[in-house]
This record gives sequence, C-alpha cells and structure tokens, in this order.
Amino acid sequence: MRDNALQPRKSLNKAFLKVKPIREEIEIFKSNLIKLLDQINEAESEEFHKNLISDFLKNTYYSPNHFINTKGRNDLVIHNGKDAKSSVGVILEAKKPTNKSEMLKVDNLNTKAFQELVLYFLRDRVAGKNLEIRYIVATNIYEWFIFDANIFEQYFAQNKALVKQFTDFEERRLTGKTTNFFYKQIAEPEIAKIHNKLEFTYFDIRDYEGFLRNTEAQDDRELIALFKLLSPEHLLKLPFANDSNSLDKTFYSELLYIIGLTETNEGSKKLIGRKAEGERNIASLIENSINQLDSLDKISRLENPSQFGDTYQERLFNVGLELAITWTNRILFLKLLEAQLIKYHKDDTNFLFLNLTKVNRVIASNFV
Repeated sequence: MRDNALQPRKSLNKAFLKVKPIREEIEIFKSNLIKLLDQINEAESEEFHKNLISDFLKNTYYSPNHFINTKGRNDLVIHNGKDAKSSVGVILEAKKPTNKSEMLKVDNLNTKAFQELVLYFLRDRVAGKNLEIRYIVATNIYEWFIFDANIFEQYFAQNKALVKQFTDFEERRLTGKTTNFFYKQIAEPEIAKIHNKLEFTYFDIRDYEGFLRNTEAQDDRELIALFKLLSPEHLLKLPFANDSNSLDKTFYSELLYIIGLTETNEGSKKLIGRKAEGERNIASLIENSINQLDSLDKISRLENPSQFGDTYQERLFNVGLELAITWTNRILFLKLLEAQLIKYHKDDTNFLFLNLTKVNRVIASNFV
C-alpha cells in the first residue's frame, strides 16, 4: 500500500480512539454493516447501491441529527445539521461494486470518481462558499477512500489556475460544456500533477468480514476503528466525550463557582462576569483577592492603575480577576503534574503533593 494511504486506526484522533464505545452501538454497527453487504446486487444500478449506503449511514449514525441526501448532482452529502438548509459537511461519491473502471484505486486516484469529487467540492466550496466541508469520500461499498477536506482545500481550492478554469467552465466560457469535458480537460491534468502527494484513509470491508460475521465479542475490537471512522465525531469533526479540546460542563460550572464568576446571556452572546452583589461568595478566589487588595490598599501602589479600569471598583475587579485566573492556572498545572507523577510511578500515592498534609493551609489560601 502507498505511504500516503493510511489505515483507519492511524487516521483517528488518538483521544477519540481511546474512548470506549457502547456495546449497543457496536452491535447496531455490525448488524447494519452486514445488512449493507448482504443487500449488494451486482445486477442492480448505481442508484440502488447509493441508497444502500445512505440507509446504512442514516440508521447507524446520522439520523435524525444530520440530514443525508443528494444535493444537485452530488451523489450523496451529509449535512452538518438536521435539514438541507444546513451546510454540507461530507461529500460522498458512490459507485456500484462492479464499476471498477471509474472507482479509485490505491495506486491510481485519477479516475472518474475522483474527478467527480473534485468538481463537486469546487462547486460547494468555491461557488457555494462553504467553509464547513469536513471530508470527501468515495466508496463502492467494499472499498472506502476518505480525504480530509484540508487536502482538497490545499491542492484544489487554493489552486488559482484550477479555480479560474472551473469558474470559466461553470459560466460556460470554455469550448466544452459537459462534465466529461471538465473531467478530462481540466480535472485529470491537475490531479496528475499532485496525486502522489494526496494523503487519504483507505480500507476494504472484505478484510474485516471475518470479524464482522463471527460471534466472538473479543473480535469486535478489530472493528472499533471502522466504527469510529464513519461516525459523525470523525467525519463531521464533532467534539466527543473526552475531547481534550472541549470543556466538561460540570467542571466548567465548578470552576466558575470557585473563582466567583457567573455566566450570563446577552442576546446570542455568553458573558462571564462577577456575581451580583447579593449572590457573591466571600470565600471565592476573586472575592478574597478583592478583599485583600482593598484592605491593604494595593491598587494605589500600581504603576499604571488606569490600565485596569476608570473607577476604583473596576480596578479592584480587574486586578482581582487577573490574580484569581493566574493562581487557578498554576493550581491546575500542578494537579496535572501530580497526576502524571502518579501515573509514571504506577499509582504510587507517595508522589501526591497538592494536599493539606504537604501544603500549608494558610499559604494555599493566600493568593495576594
């Protein structure tokens, strides 16, 4: 296999790969995938097989939260929202299993299916100004080629010469007006220049069919990467349960409470500020900080107090907030360091250091 053809496991976010799937979801995935494979009928049309793929994706992952259907001449698209008004997140080209001449090959991407995907992508991205395309997919049910939209953005949407030719083609200024003209005269030569640089994920379901059809629960581990690869968390780049880039709501609420802040809505905006006067917790970090700044007359000692506000109360709040956030960040860093030390030393609790037995209570609570 080519170096730029990635296995499913290599393509997934490492944190997402570690999330343990729910048993029921795996069973639904297996059942629907077996049904998809068993319904293949080589005598039937491409449209028939496209509908099989659509039903599989809807019933396994996407219904009712993400709309799946055709869009214009695109074979299939997965929307980022519940209806056709939402932006397209995934563009999918479906071929029947017997259509080998038009389907991508690992050692030859420059086929009609890929040329079609380039046209569909440019129509949605350039003409439609859609900035929310996540992935581009080609499949014949057995084989799946999955491209991150960043790759298409780099090599196609940012290719000025290609975009100009595409625009001229769409506005019927060129000698040829058929899609076959675009594929052969425009897309094919451009793809030929860069096809060896294009990274993609590839898998063949037939390689997993033994694991799919047996009843050994332990073999389901071999299917987890496939299950996650086709999920909305991956294909639509949605946040997942323990995504390190997303903030747990319970932790977020507790953090605001400890600091002494509250979240309010102002129209469509979310604002974070000091609690109302009657609701303030004098033991919170910011109220402690403000109390000491005020009682010790610290504001008057600032070199440039006006940078923290126009009034004395504004300055108290802004300096107090800066101190509270600084100390919160330091404590969170120490807790992360402590957790790593415990992990590296095989859960040896002797390496715990951020607790009242080792940190003086007065020092731990004195932030100014």
